[in-house]
Amino acid sequence: MESSPSVVDIHTHIYPPSYLSLLRSRTTVPYLLDLPDKFYPPRLIILPSDDDASIPPESRGRPIDTSYSSIQEKVRFMDIHNIHTSVISLANPWLDFLPADESVNWAKTVNDELEAICTRNNKNRLYAFATLPLSSPPELIVEEITRLKQLPHIKGIILGTTALGSGLDDPALNTIWSALEQTKSLIFLHPHYGLPNEVYGPRGAEYGHVLPLSLGFPLETTIAFTRMWLSGVFDRFPALRVLIAHAGGAVPFLAGRIESCVQHERSFEPNGDGGRRGPRRDLKTVLRENVWLDAVVYEETSVRAAIELVGKEKVMFGTDHPFFPPLEQGAEEWESVETNLKAVAGIEARDLIMGGNATELLGLEGISR
Repeated sequence: MESSPSVVDIHTHIYPPSYLSLLRSRTTVPYLLDLPDKFYPPRLIILPSDDDASIPPESRGRPIDTSYSSIQEKVRFMDIHNIHTSVISLANPWLDFLPADESVNWAKTVNDELEAICTRNNKNRLYAFATLPLSSPPELIVEEITRLKQLPHIKGIILGTTALGSGLDDPALNTIWSALEQTKSLIFLHPHYGLPNEVYGPRGAEYGHVLPLSLGFPLETTIAFTRMWLSGVFDRFPALRVLIAHAGGAVPFLAGRIESCVQHERSFEPNGDGGRRGPRRDLKTVLRENVWLDAVVYEETSVRAAIELVGKEKVMFGTDHPFFPPLEQGAEEWESVETNLKAVAGIEARDLIMGGNATELLGLEGISR
């Protein structure tokens, strides 16, 4: 009897010690706020709205307990949930905030630390997506992309939606896209900035983080990827490979509408007189040939929509650990993970989603059992 592929977690984060040291050295957003009372974990002040003196220090930002940085806790979490392999990545805000003269050295420090973590925890248990020094000149970013290919446990890079600061349709990214295409580096597209607070209305704060996390993040990703496609990135770099977080945001549900709007956009040739060329490759083709999706979406219907969009060989399991921890103190099984497992359990392509697809995409040798 043929064994099922091992479970691979494609979407799982960590703040390694070097990165926490960087955040502790800062006094402006983003920074790590250590509290006088050591009973409370430090707080990550990650957005300007978190940096509010009227909010008690122990309530500002996000609590960062050891689950965010301890690789021992990461592996224990994997064991509890029968996850054989995790592809870890630095959680937002990455290195986007650094000045140009600091970001390259910090990128090398963090990426080398991720490689060392994976090397120490061998037996094919840990791999990583690296981070890029996006505030540096493009030629230095390209140098880091090239260097990463020498690190055997690095399987791609994680990229925020603003990239160099102007979004994924920025022509200045062409050199970066070219390097990523030539090195066959997978891009893990992940949100951070959300939407402007004004869209949530005057009562938005009453609902905590529900609106930004449930809607802001997925729509941020949807808009970023759509801008990338509209600007012809996939025409110029047809072999580029992109893994979109959170099952592609709203892309599985809006792909048809997006395509229709392009077809009827009169400023695009040949539809009108605007003189601007729209994307040459249609959205459906790009999604089928260039895009993978994780299954961090908590609902079987949504996983099936992702499969319909990109194909059963291109959807992969993820947990988003250490975010969305158990609500009950001391609970070992995470409800958020169990919900994602249930969402995949009834799907015919379950084995592919749970590990087979990631093993094939990333070349994870010898992890089937």
